Amino acid sequence: MDDSSNKAVLLADRISKSFGEVPVLFSVNFDVQAGEVHALIGENGAGKSTLMKILGGFHAPTSGNLIYDGEETVLPPNGQAEALGIVLIHQELNLAEQMTVEENIFLGRELSRNGFLDRKEMSQKVASWLQEVGMNISPNDRISELSIAEKQMVEIVKAMSRDARVLIMDEPTAVLTDAETELFFQQVEKLKKRGVAIIFVSHKLAEVNQIADRVTILRDGQWIATKPVDELSLDSMAQMMVGRELSNLYPPKNEADVDSDIVLQVQNLVAPNVNNVSFELRKGEILGFSGLVGSGRTALFEAICGLSSIEEGQVYLDGQPVQFKNVAEARDAGVTYLTKDRKGRGLLLEKTMRPNLTLMALPKFVKNFMMDTAAEEEALKRGIRRFDIRARDPKVKVGDMSGGNQQKLLLAKIMECDPRIVIIDEPTRGIDVGTKQQIYHFIAALAADGMSVVVISSEMPEIIGVCHRVAVMREGRITGVVTGNDNNETEIVRYAAGLKEARVHG
Repeated sequence: MDDSSNKAVLLADRISKSFGEVPVLFSVNFDVQAGEVHALIGENGAGKSTLMKILGGFHAPTSGNLIYDGEETVLPPNGQAEALGIVLIHQELNLAEQMTVEENIFLGRELSRNGFLDRKEMSQKVASWLQEVGMNISPNDRISELSIAEKQMVEIVKAMSRDARVLIMDEPTAVLTDAETELFFQQVEKLKKRGVAIIFVSHKLAEVNQIADRVTILRDGQWIATKPVDELSLDSMAQMMVGRELSNLYPPKNEADVDSDIVLQVQNLVAPNVNNVSFELRKGEILGFSGLVGSGRTALFEAICGLSSIEEGQVYLDGQPVQFKNVAEARDAGVTYLTKDRKGRGLLLEKTMRPNLTLMALPKFVKNFMMDTAAEEEALKRGIRRFDIRARDPKVKVGDMSGGNQQKLLLAKIMECDPRIVIIDEPTRGIDVGTKQQIYHFIAALAADGMSVVVISSEMPEIIGVCHRVAVMREGRITGVVTGNDNNETEIVRYAAGLKEARVHG
């Protein structure tokens, strides 16, 4: 460690961790100082989450020491380290949805006076903290009524209420818009000025560059480097994360054949949050859907795939009118939809990989009214090989796998249905740059094999880098379709912001 570790609030000294016989961290050093943001980056499976949970007291290290305020310490388990001022904000926010902001912040440590809850005191304190972070919500608002960004800020207020000295944040901006992220970063700066030591885990390297003071890179469970952020470029961060050049992040874009068959045609579709949308998708094409959060992109394809109702308009598959009642009907017709909510709706987190892989294509694994487990095992081997799914054990629970491997398992799952049209919503959300590269190449390979792919994404570079054409949505309508040289950030933003609009009929 360098001399700066002498000023560290929390320090990990040669921390190793194994789960059973499987090592996941190898003698890692890490420290965070008062009033700094120390970013922790690495590919999915690099060991970031494990190190965070050790620093937050949720895992005990197999070997090595934790030093807090200059003294060797053993942190209490199950989040009790919060009482010491070490607070971990998980990626899946830990709030009681049906309770108020005030009730969540004081949950388990309510203030009382003369044997009764002192609601007035709690409400005043929460109102003061909310004002301090610039939040225009009430202590009495229910969590379920708040936006994701507001919920994230409630977690930060909760940490402030515990006088957090170390704040560990896991992908805090993963589901925030750019504007919400800017507001969030303003609050992080305020916490820094108060002397809070902040550990910031993110896959968004541009954000790391913007907010961090120092950066530590992990790879395959090992410490690679710790450097001041101004000594690192985005390319050098990415290269150290994956251990190889990433100049070919996006595969070569072979232009789709403009004369190829139209496989999917949508005319004047009206559905919840969708207003009179028309477009065409051709064989072998990668068609992107861009737009601001809430523009109707996901709603459009949920209606097409039978997840919500079509009120007006028509969908044609190979020239024939169709209206799917559910995703099973869509699947049987060769149309598969990969949800952006992989943990909530895409995977059974408590199950192993095999039932997750075969669930959607179950009929083909039934033989004489019994599950053909040999065929399932063969399919799993094929999926692991084809999509480079890396798990320490094929019998690991899917919920314990990294986000990138979960996403690759979802891709393998939908490919077991032998689709002709694949719709992928937010293909790389919360995924490291190395796995992103793999997924982009998978998508290009599907199109090269004659499959038609729809990519719905909030990430402008991937929409531009992967797609042949991009349809831009705003307020439930397609405002423009860009292709060729017009497939650039400026044009897409103009259509998304309503500064430009074209009549779109396919």
